Order: sequence, then C-alpha cells, then structure tokens
Amino acid sequence: MPSFAENEQHLESHKKIHDGLEELGKIIRKVYDDQSTYSPSELRACMDGFREPLMRHLDEEVNDLRAENMRKYWTKEEVRAIPI
Repeated sequence: MPSFAENEQHLESHKKIHDGLEELGKIIRKVYDDQSTYSPSELRACMDGFREPLMRHLDEEVNDLRAENMRKYWTKEEVRAIPI
C-alpha cells in the first residue's frame, strides 16, 4: 500500500506522533517524580504540539484501512497473516 511505504505519509506522521508522545512521557515522568513541577500550560503545549498530525493521521488511516481499499493490495489470507 503506497501510503505505508518508506518515507510516505503514514510513516512520516508516525514519527511526528511518536516524537510528541516521547515528550509527553518526559513531562509525565517529571511530574510523577515531583508533583510540584506540574504545569497545565506545559502539558497543554506538549499535547497541542502533536494534535494536528495525530488527528490528521487517524483520519487518513481510517480511509486507507477501509476494506475496499485494502482489497486493492492484499488478499484475505495476507491480511489474516498480519500479526496484530
């Protein structure tokens, strides 16, 4: 499926999303260790930083993973063999 090929839209989106989640994890670990460091504005800024790529990606992926689209690229047997 072209949208999942290396350097294509889904992989690029995953990178941005994972980077945002890594940053969110750092903030959560910091607050877990010292609750006095909690800053709602810092948390909000972090989450806002990857909101757009996440929401766009989820919308695109729902479209790409529709049955009628997947049939263009894989057989039922190939889909069933995907380890999920």
